[in-house]
Amino acid sequence: MDISDHNRNATFERLLRPHLERLYRLAYRLTGSKAEAEDLFQDVLVKLFGKLDNLAGIEEPGSWMSRVMFNHFVDNRRRFARRRLVSVEESQLPQKSVESLPCADNPEQDAERLDDIIRLGKALAELSDKHRLVVLLHDTEGYKLTEIQDITGDPVGTLKSRLHRARARLRELLSANATF
Repeated sequence: MDISDHNRNATFERLLRPHLERLYRLAYRLTGSKAEAEDLFQDVLVKLFGKLDNLAGIEEPGSWMSRVMFNHFVDNRRRFARRRLVSVEESQLPQKSVESLPCADNPEQDAERLDDIIRLGKALAELSDKHRLVVLLHDTEGYKLTEIQDITGDPVGTLKSRLHRARARLRELLSANATF
């Protein structure tokens, strides 16, 4: 490796390191699975390395990198949507259990927490892709509406409306599925 390659690698690492965790979480939120998130994350890192000159001149690289990831995700989704779909039975999906939660001292609270997580996951799955994305990015990942605008290209007013509707629908779904 010559010195210029070393400098490019060091510059790339310096620019990306503060954003890696957030980018990976975004990949996971977009894909919904660890394996797909890792693939998306790796693809985007390769793409970003190729755009290192652009990246070095950007004032807010986090939002820009998130936009690159979102666009790559959308492109992949469109490409794979054209392929034949294969149904997966619920019995084939990995089952969540209390053992998968961080250990607490109260098994009853763990079981309730797992039930809440499963209910929330099902409710989120009921939302449209656009509503689910905005609520996950804003409420779970802490992105500001202006950052989500940079990522998706949608106006802030539209995002506010989607966020409001998504939250209302989640409340509706969660209250309808509440166990008493």
